[in-house]
Amino acid sequence: MRDAVIVEAVRTPIGKGKPNGSLAHVHPVELLAHTLRSLVERSGVDPALIDDVIGGTVDQVGEQAMNTTRYAALSAGFPETVPATTVDRQCGSSQQAVHFAAQGVLSGAYDIVVACGVESMSRVPMWSNVPPGKDPFGPGIAARYPDGLVPQGISAELIAAKWSLTREQMDAFAVTSHHRAAAAWEQGLFDAEVAPLDGVSRDESVRPGTTPEILAGLKPAYHDPVFAERFPQIEWNITAGNASPINDGASAVLITSSETAARLGLRPLARLHSFAVTGSDPVLMLTGVIPATDKVLRRANLSIDDIDLFEVNEAFASVALAWGQETGADLAKVNVHGGAIALGHPLGASGTRLTTTLVHAMRERGARYALQTMCEAGGLANAMILEAV
Repeated sequence: MRDAVIVEAVRTPIGKGKPNGSLAHVHPVELLAHTLRSLVERSGVDPALIDDVIGGTVDQVGEQAMNTTRYAALSAGFPETVPATTVDRQCGSSQQAVHFAAQGVLSGAYDIVVACGVESMSRVPMWSNVPPGKDPFGPGIAARYPDGLVPQGISAELIAAKWSLTREQMDAFAVTSHHRAAAAWEQGLFDAEVAPLDGVSRDESVRPGTTPEILAGLKPAYHDPVFAERFPQIEWNITAGNASPINDGASAVLITSSETAARLGLRPLARLHSFAVTGSDPVLMLTGVIPATDKVLRRANLSIDDIDLFEVNEAFASVALAWGQETGADLAKVNVHGGAIALGHPLGASGTRLTTTLVHAMRERGARYALQTMCEAGGLANAMILEAV
């Protein structure tokens, strides 16, 4: 029976998604091309052997339009015969690329495939693909949700209220994320996964000196009197400190079968064990990670206690903490090298960024099983389980 394994994983450093960010000068096609080039250089694979390149990008407009993944592959020097496509499952876009790539290998449709992602939020700001005054939802959604959908920040506040999460809990979680990321950098744990670019070699959003006292001084990021009236249970505890920043970055993983890896002399980093996707309430929006985790564990015939490491995307601290309450996972095993609150969240790149960090952490810590899950706009989530080989 065919399997699917990751044989290489690489990412850029993550820059601040602002005009003065360390990677703001780099076109998004070139951000992604850098990771693709690094991927084949590190693996030694002839790019002509790659059957497909599947990339995630969320705001597919402007400099990230026209199938960014295809032009990144060409810019990276891949032969013109190597195809590429760009997918959008919001924040989980490049994790979905991993799912599609692995499923293609498992089915026999692919032998060697790249899953990747990119987002340059400094050059293509969030919601650039929705012009002012335009409705991306349509009348059917307005009829189904007559009170209206809400922004993600309001969803994060609703989650905090529903799970009784305090400002202190969320700020403490954020501080831990920064301290873990800073420690991982100091210990050289990111060296194997990061491909420096244009003199940038470290993640720009990590703040080693962050403390609960500093975060306590930040104002609520999403307070709105209209939503305050609609949702009186909200206590307005989500801040810029306990939410992920906006960022620039790219990441990529190389997936093949064990048989192909052996034939090419490649060393697998992890086996792609099980996959799940799910939908959830689009108003709460970010809670899909809870049923997605349950679903993938059932498919894998594993329990939460069988998992040695977790990557749960830190879009907001409330999301990860609510997930922890519901699943009973040990938070000491979650995002052990820091998460998106510290490292950053370049939307389309985050899925394969988490995968890249996870496979290297598995090798470094001797983990057998690892689980990755991503919350996504619209009430969606991806989850997958990796196994050591």
